[in-house]
Amino acid sequence: MTANRTRGRLAALLLAVVTPLVAEFTLGNPPLRMAWLLLLWIPIYGAGTVLIRELVRRAGTGWTGVLLLGAAYGVVEEGLALQALSSPTMYGAAGWAPRILGLNSAYAELQIPYHAVFSAVIPILLTDLVFPSLRERPYLGRLGVWTAGVVFVLGALLLRVTVVTSIDPGYRAPTAVLVGCAVAVALLTFAGLRLPRSTSSGKPPRPAVTGVFGGVVVFGYLALLFPFGGATRPFFTHGGWTVVPMVAAAVLAVGAGWLLRRWTAGDPWTPGHSLALAAGALVAHTAFGLVSNADTTADRLSLAAVGVVMVALLALLGKRVASPRGLAVHCERSFPEGAS
Repeated sequence: MTANRTRGRLAALLLAVVTPLVAEFTLGNPPLRMAWLLLLWIPIYGAGTVLIRELVRRAGTGWTGVLLLGAAYGVVEEGLALQALSSPTMYGAAGWAPRILGLNSAYAELQIPYHAVFSAVIPILLTDLVFPSLRERPYLGRLGVWTAGVVFVLGALLLRVTVVTSIDPGYRAPTAVLVGCAVAVALLTFAGLRLPRSTSSGKPPRPAVTGVFGGVVVFGYLALLFPFGGATRPFFTHGGWTVVPMVAAAVLAVGAGWLLRRWTAGDPWTPGHSLALAAGALVAHTAFGLVSNADTTADRLSLAAVGVVMVALLALLGKRVASPRGLAVHCERSFPEGAS
């Protein structure tokens, strides 16, 4: 029991550190020279993802729960802490597409699913592969869960008083938007802790195919939504054309989710499939960052270096998953409860 508690704490610590690295630095946002921002992000990203995993493991709702609570996390960060979902100036997001009900529509469509995948699903998946014996168990006790919750709230406040005051001073979202975000968080959290696990089944393709699939879906989704409209892409106007990439991105996401739901609930989905899927998504994610986020040669070189290190670490994890020592784990499905 003591050994399991110690491993659980180590796993939670690894998850807390990996999350902002996956969500921010492997995209080149910000560049590596601003790595000190990890100090601001670990409290909200790290504690938030640890909290998501602990709640979902206790509720038993599997990857469906992780996705929904990850989306709730995205609303908290982008809608309540940063308030970028409604800000008319932050990141220039208001120029990507028409604002709907006071929200930056394309930015919301991009960021909320992004956080569900890159701030929740992938960090949790990778940590579960590093600690396979704890995959179905909570990492922490009740005190640890409450601590993660408190740190998460404090991390959101820290983001509010540091990042927002420096890049969007004076802006406060309308009360109706804040209430709407709070209601969305409550509904997503309720659904994520109540919806049953998927019971659909299907035969997955080879791991290499799932890796390519993950890369194509991620790169395509990001390319369709980040950014378009306004001065960045003048061939899109704030008229009817903006709906085309937004609808295409939605169709791509729904189609990918349907396929994954079938593949991951079927036999023989293995940890190798899971790792290949995550690796494909991460490589495409970093490749897109080189195109979209790296402004200078130095930033491109540093992000490329991050990508090389990331691929090397994924390769090491792949050897661990495929090793004889991990054979028993390899025979289990990494998503035994399915995905949505």
